[in-house]
Amino acid sequence: MKEEKNNRNKLLQVRLTAAEQQAILKEFAKTKSLKLSDYIRKLVLGKPHIGSFRNESLDDFVTVLAGLRMELKAAGNNLNQAVKKLHTLSAGKQLEAWLVSWELDKRAFQKAVASIQSHMDKISDQWFQ
Repeated sequence: MKEEKNNRNKLLQVRLTAAEQQAILKEFAKTKSLKLSDYIRKLVLGKPHIGSFRNESLDDFVTVLAGLRMELKAAGNNLNQAVKKLHTLSAGKQLEAWLVSWELDKRAFQKAVASIQSHMDKISDQWFQ
């Protein structure tokens, strides 16, 4: 069988007011279509078109925050290992003072990680809607 060529060589012109053109361009900007002609063709022929279904900047933000969360958890694990090793050292006044200071720093660090986790959960909930 002979293949049928699908060249688009027919032209359809439509006159619009400036307001109508702006309205069409505004709706086109909300879609994933790369060309205005593809978008218009799908509308006229009643074919489905893909709207903007996810906020791409939010996707990038979630990726960055997820990496940050992993780094913070790794740093926390490293700090905990250092403290465990420190506990094996001999006791002294300076060591006791360092441990008190360290405990305060550790709590602040854990609070920051919990805050990041909370924000990540909120963003994830919004992203999956």
